[in-house]
Formats: sequence, C-alpha cells, structure tokens
Amino acid sequence: MPVMCGRFRCVMAAGERPLNEVQFLTVAEVASVMRVSKMTVYRLVHSGHLPAIRVGRSFRVPEQAVHEYLRESYVGVESA
Repeated sequence: MPVMCGRFRCVMAAGERPLNEVQFLTVAEVASVMRVSKMTVYRLVHSGHLPAIRVGRSFRVPEQAVHEYLRESYVGVESA
C-alpha cells in the first residue's frame, strides 16, 4: 500500500523494488516519453493517476510507473 507524502502518494510500498533499483524520470523526461506537454504530466501526478515523489520543488516519476500507465491506458482497435 502506498504511503502518503503530503498531498501526494509515494511510490514505494512494502514489497516493491528497492529504491536503488528504481529509475526515476523528471517531468520533462516523462513528457518526452509520453509525447505530451509537461502540464499534462503535472495534471496526471496531481490527480494521482501517475505516482511520483517530490524532490524539493520538483517531481520524479518511476520509469516503470510511466510504462504501466501507458500499458493500462492503451486502447486497442478491434479488427472487423
């Protein structure tokens, strides 16, 4: 179960990968991977759809969380 860090959910929970094995991305890097604006990434983080940790005044998003979000959001096209 994620731990609350202020108003936002932290990504590390009991039983997950150790922090030294997690690759974190900046908001700009996430935006580049997802091909969206940085504002879209901030909205996803603030809404809780994309887990992140706060480092000072900026956010870091686990790379695996980005891939999981994209995989879960994928809309396939049904063949007729």
